[in-house]
Amino acid sequence: MVIWIILLAMTAAAVMAVLWPLSRHYAVGRQGDPDTQFYREQMAEIERDQARGVLLPSEAEAAKAEAGRRLLRATGMQGEAFAAVGEPALRRRRAASTLALSVIPILALATYEIYGSPQLLAEPPGVQMQQRAGSLDLMSAVAQIESHLAQNPQDGRGWEVIAPVYLRMGRAEDAARAYEAAIRYLGPEANRLANYGEVLVLAKDGLVSAQAQAAFEEALKLEPALPKPRFYLARAAAQDGHADKARAAYAELLSASPADAPWTEAVKQELAALGEPQPAAGQQGEPQIGADDIARMVSGLANRLEAQGGTADEWARLMRSYAVLGQRDKAVAAAQRARQALSQDDAALKTIDTMAQELKLTDAQP
Repeated sequence: MVIWIILLAMTAAAVMAVLWPLSRHYAVGRQGDPDTQFYREQMAEIERDQARGVLLPSEAEAAKAEAGRRLLRATGMQGEAFAAVGEPALRRRRAASTLALSVIPILALATYEIYGSPQLLAEPPGVQMQQRAGSLDLMSAVAQIESHLAQNPQDGRGWEVIAPVYLRMGRAEDAARAYEAAIRYLGPEANRLANYGEVLVLAKDGLVSAQAQAAFEEALKLEPALPKPRFYLARAAAQDGHADKARAAYAELLSASPADAPWTEAVKQELAALGEPQPAAGQQGEPQIGADDIARMVSGLANRLEAQGGTADEWARLMRSYAVLGQRDKAVAAAQRARQALSQDDAALKTIDTMAQELKLTDAQP
């Protein structure tokens, strides 16, 4: 608040410094009148002529009287002019000063509110500078790598470097294309294939597509103990309706993993979603969303679509949710119901067909 008071005072001082001299009466009153000065000089000249004897005293007095009358007339006209013109002008100047003093700060504040950044000091300047510097450094690095790859598209190492950066920025599809290029130019490698498959899953909101499943299977051929492809292949089995196979795969992965492995909690959640109780643990962590909670959310979406209808994307999300839960029969029924509800929309039907193909719902094909 103090900074606003200081800025307002500085603005007022600047405005007054410019406008105050224009509002003063003496600025006009001190200006010399050439007619008045002329008659005064004429009277002084008459006195000098009388002193030299050029004019007789009577002639000098007559000349002085005439010059004096003219001087009085000139002085009177000047006073009337100032009375008639100077005062209204003075009032106008003072009104302009007052208006400028009040309006200029208001306009400045309004302009700043619209185009400025009043929230700039919401955080310490050092923190904001670090955040901006980090964002600018990341964007600058991405721009440089993209420029390099545009000129050298066969640089597989560059594609592999930028792929996780894209994922961090939320650009999952770009990350998938980058990993695909890295595999094409550097060759298949277990971790590279696993990362590629994972990005494909993230781009599909958790759905293990046929393309992703193929990448995981190829990764396991190269490195059979790699956890990431084992985890996602177990999820693929659950999505395909093979719940027993998925449980066995999850349990095998959990038993082969260290207790503090970063993926153990995700495996336990997947088992819970399949209806398998979580293995006992030494300490209980934070409550997790269980199978019942997920089932309720999916059921709520299904009831809303049945009662009110919805978009093709919403129907596709319901199909995917059923597939993720391993309920393929419900996914097939959702696809059929979606085609009935969206029968007049060709683009929507195409979306449903595409999702059915990704989920491998052969029973739902038209």
